[in-house]
Formats: sequence, structure tokens, C-alpha cells
Amino acid sequence: MITKEQFDKELQLIIENAIREDVGDGDHSSLACIPADAMGKAKLLVKDEGILAGVDFAKMVFNYVDPEMQVEVLISDGTPVKYGDIAFYVTGKSQSILKAERVVLNCMQRMSAIATKTKFFVDLVEGTKAKILDTRKTTPGIRAIEKWAVKIGGGENHRFALYDMIMLKDNHIDFAGGITQAISKTKEYLKQNDKDLKIVVEARNLNEIEEILQNNGVYQILIDNFNYEDTKKAVEMIKGKCFAESSGNINEKTIRNYAECGVDFISSGALTHSVYNMDLSLKAVL
Repeated sequence: MITKEQFDKELQLIIENAIREDVGDGDHSSLACIPADAMGKAKLLVKDEGILAGVDFAKMVFNYVDPEMQVEVLISDGTPVKYGDIAFYVTGKSQSILKAERVVLNCMQRMSAIATKTKFFVDLVEGTKAKILDTRKTTPGIRAIEKWAVKIGGGENHRFALYDMIMLKDNHIDFAGGITQAISKTKEYLKQNDKDLKIVVEARNLNEIEEILQNNGVYQILIDNFNYEDTKKAVEMIKGKCFAESSGNINEKTIRNYAECGVDFISSGALTHSVYNMDLSLKAVL
């Protein structure tokens, strides 16, 4: 899996690019009417309900823009919030607060929405052993904060990218000439390149699961677009040999049923690709 050093680097790249994109050669609105030495204070106002996420990331953005800014946190990441709550106060140069404002809001609104949806899914499978996983169906350029938000909401991160896990899906299997060929070639590749990566293999039916299980070294089987009955059969076949993961068009109406089939994991792209931003505002405190 991705290391902390790699993850921190991704966060730094997100911040640098977001500020570059938003500020360019200067925040001329602020530069035009606010003195450079003017000090100010602002509050992060919640205008919605859900799970708050991105407070720690906001602190990183403020620090990048101006290390002298101070943040007083009132509500931490992962906390349920309601309309009217104040998450934090930020104090510093007024120009610096305004320079960071939009990046902070854009990221926190997105992260809070993802954390809220993840918590909703996690609650739906409570009492089962199933854990909720995210996917690579993320917004290009900001994957790190979206996956961070999933963790804040109580979910688990699947692979971060193509480089930190082997996932043999239908196209890999078809292009490689079959399941056994794909797995054999993968194990040889890992050996030749001295890489220690987990192998996940997608199955489209019970016969494919049977073939996957005939090959050693598979960490997890992705049970893709199975109905409930076949999922239960698949779980019985897989039990004790590797982990079982359900995926494919799973939503709030079906997720509990799949969890009760006994799978270890349920992955959902909807956690990151189908959310509505939480309404948050950064307001000056006068």
C-alpha cells in the first residue's frame, strides 16, 4: 500500500497545484483594497448536516499560504455536524485568509460529502463483518484527499493507484489469455522485479472463482456483479482460502443484503464519484 511519505507528498502536490490554479500571479481583489499588514479573523460556518472532514487538511493549506496564520479547531474531522456549527476560527493577515479561502472550502466541502456518504454506508452494514472500501473512481488530481475522507467516514482504502496492488480485472484476464495465465504471469513478474504486491482477481461467475482458487498466491477475489444467491455460494467456496469482496452496482438499497452474504469487503465507487458537496462558508469575524 502507499506509504505515509508518498501520501504526504500527494497532499502537498494537491495544495501547491490548487493555490497555483486559484491565485496565479496574485489575488488582485484583495491586493487592491486590503492593506498588506491588515489582520483578520474568520470562522468556518457549517450550513448543512453530515460528517465534517478536511479540518486537518485546511490547516495544511493555511500553513502553506502563510505559516503565521493560526487555526483554533472547535470541531474535529469525523464529527457529525449540523447547520450553524462553527468548525474552526482562523486568524492572520486578511490577505492570507482570503488567498486560502476557496481552496479550503472546495476541499472541505468535497471531503465532508464523501465522509458523510461513507458513514452512511458503514452504518448500513453495521453488525456484519463487511468493511466498506473505496475505489480508483476518484476526481483526477485530488485522489489523496478523497481517500482520506473515506477513512474519516469510517471506510477503508483499497489500493491507492495502479502501482501499489495487483488487480487482475476482466480485461487483464482476457488480454492475458485466461485466469490461470494472468495469475501465473503476474507471479513471475513480481518475482523477476522483486516486488511484494497483493494480488486481487476479479471473477465474473462461479466457474471463474473455482479456477482462481486453483492458483496459489491470490490475496482477494472480487465477486463482481453477482446476485445474492451466487454471492453466498462464492463466499462458501472462498472461505478460509482468501478474502472475498463484493462489487458492482451496489447501492444503499442492496448493500446490506450483500454484507449479509458474508463477504469481507464491499467496494463502492459511489463513495467518491456520486456525492453532493456539503455547504460550508468561511465568514469574516468582525
